Amino acid sequence: MDPTVAITGATSGIGRAVAEAFVDEGAFVAVSGRDGDAVDRTVAALNEGGEDGGETAGTAWGARVDVRDEFDLERFFERVAREAGPIDAVFANAAVFHGGPGESPVDETSYADYDDTMRTNARGVFATLSEAVPHLAEGARIVVPSGGIAHESRPGMGAYAVSKAAAEAVARGFAADLDATVGVVDPGLVATDLTGKERARDPESVAPLFVWAVTEAPAEDLNGERLGLREWKSATR
Repeated sequence: MDPTVAITGATSGIGRAVAEAFVDEGAFVAVSGRDGDAVDRTVAALNEGGEDGGETAGTAWGARVDVRDEFDLERFFERVAREAGPIDAVFANAAVFHGGPGESPVDETSYADYDDTMRTNARGVFATLSEAVPHLAEGARIVVPSGGIAHESRPGMGAYAVSKAAAEAVARGFAADLDATVGVVDPGLVATDLTGKERARDPESVAPLFVWAVTEAPAEDLNGERLGLREWKSATR
């Protein structure tokens, strides 16, 4: 049976690339994002074989979801389960970055920006995982994306760095308490709307890392741990 995958923050960047990779693998992919029009465009493109017009093997479905609102997430996961049955994989990808990388000192971060960043990037992960739990399939996996910024001090990364460290802690907590496998995946520096890095990897180049983490990586290596490019390349070369 083809897997059912649910992704938050799936209309651009890594989330969009991972959604397309799973559709190509034959999965039923439920995508979500704050912008309902962007969700509709993403679903249409995925079901038509992507923007390049290639063939598609799976099916995409979507809904507008703001991860700051647990009731949005509750409705989303209930609908995914009704549409496609128990959920095999959850990718808690939605995130925000107020300001620019390297240009947002934590001591200059406003309370409003700090609160919204934490509510989206940390509490949003907690809410995503909490609302997904009742609908998980046996052997399900949950992946939270992160990066070196979660555990390395770098100037100008502000509340975003704090939120990523918190998101990793949320993942470890769920890993300790759930039967499902929950872990962190670090794709390295990727060019997205959040990072804006010109010399970073394309999201499409790291999407297979996330597919591997969900489908092939040993559960004991992922659960409560961090997997990244090195582990992926070592396992698949």
